[in-house]
Amino acid sequence: MKFHLITLFEEACEPYLSASIVGRARKKKKISVTYQTPRDFVDNKWGKVDERPYGGGPGMVMTALPVVRAVEKSLKSRNKASRRKQIIIWFSPAGKQFTNKDADALARYDDVALVCGRYEGIDERAKKMLKTLASVKEFAVGEAVYTGGEVPALAIVDAVTRRLSGVLGKDASVEERRIASSAVYTRPETIEYKKKKYRVPRVLQTGHHANIDTWRKKL
Repeated sequence: MKFHLITLFEEACEPYLSASIVGRARKKKKISVTYQTPRDFVDNKWGKVDERPYGGGPGMVMTALPVVRAVEKSLKSRNKASRRKQIIIWFSPAGKQFTNKDADALARYDDVALVCGRYEGIDERAKKMLKTLASVKEFAVGEAVYTGGEVPALAIVDAVTRRLSGVLGKDASVEERRIASSAVYTRPETIEYKKKKYRVPRVLQTGHHANIDTWRKKL
């Protein structure tokens, strides 16, 4: 499975995508990550990718064609049969909130291109052009507004990667596919802090799995 990040800031993404579970998945060739920067597809000598917005307003807006060309370069290497399994992710605070079900759906694609906007966003015409290349899904990741699309893109790569067969070792390790709890405990059984004792709930020490599952469901 290939993730293609369309970003001006590869250096902001690579450390996270090289660490821990995602990094190991890359080393085992469960996934690959490529980068394209819109700066490589501009028609000016300065590498300028932004312009003032029509109608006025604060800040600058990323121009459409460099973004579209970067996505096109990322996806064009596949043959026609594989192109049916390509999808483009566009980030917007007004988009659908990304969920575990969406991550499961994305895990079925061969190529996922994640368009990371900056400044005040990307010229809306880019989204219309991208729809001529592949299916486009528009997501929001959380309710906050971020400086750019890199943080949401990293979240999606992480969420999808951990669903791929063999990445976590056991399918049961995907927390939302088992009865999990927002509250977890480990040894020692009792911790003393500022003269107060904090204990592990007794039900977790019984080994009675049915009762433990019932307790977890109540949380």
